[in-house]
Amino acid sequence: MINLDLKGCSGFVSDQEFDNYTTKALEALSILDSGRGAGSEFLGWNRLPSEITPDMIEEYLSVVDRWIEMEIELVIVIGIGGSYLGAKATIEALSHSFHQMSPSRGIKIVFAGQNLSEEYIAELMDVVSVKNVACVVISKSGTTTEPAVAFRLIKSYIEQSYGIKGARKRIVAITDKERGALRLLSNQEGYKTFVIDDHVGGRFSVLTAVGLLPIALAGFDISEMVRGAVDMQRICSEHTKDNPALLYAAMRNALYDSGKKIELLVGFNPKLRYVSEWWKQLFGESEGKEGKGIFPASVNFTTDLHSMGQYIQDGERTLFETFIDVRTIRRRVEISHDKQNLDGLNYLAGKNIEFCNKMAQKGTMFAHNDGGVPTMEISIEMIDEYSLGQLFYFFEKACGISAYMLGVNPFDQPGVEDYKKNMFALLGKPGYEKQGEELRKRL
Repeated sequence: MINLDLKGCSGFVSDQEFDNYTTKALEALSILDSGRGAGSEFLGWNRLPSEITPDMIEEYLSVVDRWIEMEIELVIVIGIGGSYLGAKATIEALSHSFHQMSPSRGIKIVFAGQNLSEEYIAELMDVVSVKNVACVVISKSGTTTEPAVAFRLIKSYIEQSYGIKGARKRIVAITDKERGALRLLSNQEGYKTFVIDDHVGGRFSVLTAVGLLPIALAGFDISEMVRGAVDMQRICSEHTKDNPALLYAAMRNALYDSGKKIELLVGFNPKLRYVSEWWKQLFGESEGKEGKGIFPASVNFTTDLHSMGQYIQDGERTLFETFIDVRTIRRRVEISHDKQNLDGLNYLAGKNIEFCNKMAQKGTMFAHNDGGVPTMEISIEMIDEYSLGQLFYFFEKACGISAYMLGVNPFDQPGVEDYKKNMFALLGKPGYEKQGEELRKRL
């Protein structure tokens, strides 16, 4: 199970202060679970894990089985933000670090629609042109620019290569139940579809078809992932001061009110890099509004200790760190003895690399703590489906509690629309002519 260690914050937040914040967090949890808070129409994720049935899992796996029978080699998953980050984070965490170099076995997953880079799209098409491909397109509306552009290109390629009937077997849409351009197109073309629940926002959707279908296609055990999330749902729904999501939210807000405005999520395993990217969207989009919010950033140690370490140790004291600790690893590599010992490492001979990594982790926490940086540590058992299911739900629950403590709606994102309006105007989209004229004066 997930364990939360707050010892590294004891010198920055007193016991009495923290007790006051845990009381506030309990109030926020009550608001969240009762559906009395702002944005309560988007609380479908809150009880989602326990509502996932074996039949739902089987329906996702039926797509996997069908595409394996068709000898599909490559699936392009098209989406942006919450429509791809959860799947990307899970697949990267569970895959061999050098899977791109390994012989092609099973279905490979690549992502598109998360950027507007022409080189990225061109290079994607290079790969698509030499593989047996299928596509999962994820969008409630079907009109979000980045995924819509990518899907137009991929759809056209699939239709040209396999025909209209062939495309029907190779395209799955995850979209709105009734509305939107992608729903209309799916109905017209006869695509297999899964529904994005209106009550689940994109950044909370990793435990829906949005995340589970791509993860299953990559060959990972989504039943175990759901089981981990169900167990964490039970723990994080307890209205007690032992609830780890509640304690994490309480300490974040206590530190924020004391002047710590930046949270660094710290990993000591590069497999967790995209978990950090998912986490940044979850908290950034949920809390960053009305001139409020902790700025979520991430670092991967020990790598970033040689680039960001100096600032974290001695820079402005406006940040705190949350470390993700992995208690058990699957692989072992022992450091060998060298007769000459020119590198001076014989004192490590016989020790495992992970032992060194753990000591680096503890040493870093102590150093940063002594340098004025509060530290928390979230421990998971290992990097597997069960633990990742736990971690995703833990952060989602903590985010809802934390945002309500902050006094903002965790489930809207009004600021995201501003760049879109400017982009549409500059691209010449109909209806944006006047705004486009004004913006072009600034070019």
